[in-house]
Amino acid sequence: MHPTRRLLTMAAAADAVLATALAAAPQAAAASAPCTSTWRAVQKVSVRRPAWNEGPVATTRSPIVRYPRRGERVRSCIVAIGRDSSQYHECGGGSLWQVLPGGQVPSGCLRRA
Repeated sequence: MHPTRRLLTMAAAADAVLATALAAAPQAAAASAPCTSTWRAVQKVSVRRPAWNEGPVATTRSPIVRYPRRGERVRSCIVAIGRDSSQYHECGGGSLWQVLPGGQVPSGCLRRA
């Protein structure tokens, strides 16, 4: 088989695989539901973003992004677990962090709304 013909055949097969994958993508996107868990801030608390060298979970030394006020509603569906020894002392302590857009907040500082 000529090399050019072989390349065209391989390209046609790749296009067929791509078309099949794209046809299946809308059903997969429709299956995932948007985040609807709303939380209410117990007190004024800092939203912290993990620094580049801290890993995926914020710590008490992470940079502060903003301060949600008491009673402010936020949306979060993900909990991060900080497994190091630096537990926060705000709102009762612990090592669980709720992941918000832009940063993370200690879970003890939020209640279900």
